Amino acid sequence: MKYKYIFYIFFIGIWILLRNSPQITETFYSRNIYPYIAKTLHFAFGWIPFSFGDVFYTILGGFAVYFVIKNRKKIWKKPIWFADKAFLFIFILFFCFFTLWGFNYFRISLSESLKIDTKYTKEALFQVTEKYILQANDFHKLLAENDSVKVNFQITHREIYEIAQKNFPLDIENMTDFSSFKSIKPSLYSLFLTYMGYSGYINPFTNEAQVNGKLIGYSTPITACHEIAHQMGYAAEEEANYIGYLAAKSSDNLYFKYSASIFALRYLLNEVYKFAPEKYEEMKARIRPGIFQNYAETRNFWKQYENRAEPVFKKSYDTFLKANKQQQGIESYNLVVGLLVNSGLKI
Repeated sequence: MKYKYIFYIFFIGIWILLRNSPQITETFYSRNIYPYIAKTLHFAFGWIPFSFGDVFYTILGGFAVYFVIKNRKKIWKKPIWFADKAFLFIFILFFCFFTLWGFNYFRISLSESLKIDTKYTKEALFQVTEKYILQANDFHKLLAENDSVKVNFQITHREIYEIAQKNFPLDIENMTDFSSFKSIKPSLYSLFLTYMGYSGYINPFTNEAQVNGKLIGYSTPITACHEIAHQMGYAAEEEANYIGYLAAKSSDNLYFKYSASIFALRYLLNEVYKFAPEKYEEMKARIRPGIFQNYAETRNFWKQYENRAEPVFKKSYDTFLKANKQQQGIESYNLVVGLLVNSGLKI
């Protein structure tokens, strides 16, 4: 039994070291150990046509319930014994989560590795937003019947997953090539994810990129690319947003290009509104109305699934992100604006 406690102490020591040493995490884990772990998991589970990770969660949850029911009398009589078993179970999950993927939360930031400043001026924000307006309008002209209607995404989820996978690797230094290890799938719990308010997630235990199979409209291509970015080892949400944007933008598929452009434009416009509402209204007037119809389509989709439990799930995820060095919590997604603005200035 003493070896169990030695293992606890040893792994917690490693966790503390990597949590506080981004350079060590980047060099030894994210760039050298993690790629082999991910490729092995892709080889093991990528070929399975459904989400093995979701099945794993189901079995795991069933086992936990079965254990409690089977030992319910013993739990009351020997609470210390149960506490020891429960701690071991939780610690194994903790160990697997960080070893298989979670240590990527502690790596060097993408902005630092790409040498992109995340601070920007109001003038820079306005300048880059103008560029994205022109870009989004151009793609909308190619895909919509007229300027007032939304773009109908005449492409299936399966086609989106295939195209998204082909958009990687990107031309980013030290990015691992995962292109031959496909593992992006719709979640078996898509309805549940929708009620939770989630578009997708990375399964850290099987490295499957899970997309909410109920998604519609422009959010599906960019979500697929976002989740693959997580697979690549970029855990921070703003970094997955940025890499997902770059991947969708680089695609030869016009739907992906449009998805990327209005995805980025939405974040930029929201930021413009915070700085200068009057400037936002001025810019809005130059955007084709059909683009806002695409935004409305996605917004209305989520609205029909709103429920009282959703804020609880969002708050839980906010706490989880903050516990893993994303100080902005769920607002971290919005930090992609800094990357978009400063990289956009170079275009």
